[in-house]
Amino acid sequence: MRRFWFVAMSLGVLSSLTGMVVPNSRAETEAVKGEYVEVRTASVFAGACHYNGELTTTGRDALMAWNVKSGKWQGVDLAGVRAVAIVSATENLAYNNAPRQSEIIIGENASDAQTRAMLEALKSRYLTSLGKIISVRRGPLSFEHKGKAYTVRANSFASIDIEPMPDDLCCKMPQLVWYSPLVPLENRKVGYTTKAVYEGGDVCDPWQRSGENSAFYGSFAF
Repeated sequence: MRRFWFVAMSLGVLSSLTGMVVPNSRAETEAVKGEYVEVRTASVFAGACHYNGELTTTGRDALMAWNVKSGKWQGVDLAGVRAVAIVSATENLAYNNAPRQSEIIIGENASDAQTRAMLEALKSRYLTSLGKIISVRRGPLSFEHKGKAYTVRANSFASIDIEPMPDDLCCKMPQLVWYSPLVPLENRKVGYTTKAVYEGGDVCDPWQRSGENSAFYGSFAF
C-alpha cells in the first residue's frame, strides 16, 4: 500500500492550491535557494545521431527534485523542505507547447504551512514546466548530496541516483548538450544517471532509465 497521503485542507486552502498565488509584498518573500536534480527519459548529452533518434520517440517524461536550503515564501520559512515532481508531456519536453501534466510529492517533514507555501512557490515559478498539476501529496522523501553524487528517494513513487560526468565533459563539449533544464540553474552540470525509476501514479506509465547522460543538477534560486 502506498505510504503517501493527500494533504488535508479546507476548501479555502484547496482554492489557494489550485490557483496562482503571488506574494503580497516583498517583505513576505526572501530568496528561496537550494539544490536541484532532474532526470529525463532521453539523453541530454549525446552525439547528434543519438539525440535525433530519441527526439521524436522518447524524452516525454522527467523527474524533478528540489532540496531547499534557505529562504521564505509569503513569510513561511522553507529551509529543509524537499519536493519531487513527475512531469509528462504528449511530445518531447523540448517542445514547450506540448500539453503536459504533473504530480508533486512534498516531504512529510514539511508542516502544513510549508507544504502550501512550497506548492504556491513552485506554481508561481515553474508552472510552464509543470503544466497541469493533477495531484499533490505528502510523504517520506529524502534528498542526499555527497560529493558530486545525488540520491533522491520518494518511497513507492520515484527514485534518482546520479553521478557527475567524468572530467566535466558537458562543459568541455557544450555543443553536445541538446536540452536545457526545466528549472533555471546556477552552475548547471550534466549528470550520469546510474538509475532513475518512476513507479507509476497519475500522470504516466511506470518507467526506468539507467546508464545514460540524462540528468541535470545545480543550484536553483527564486
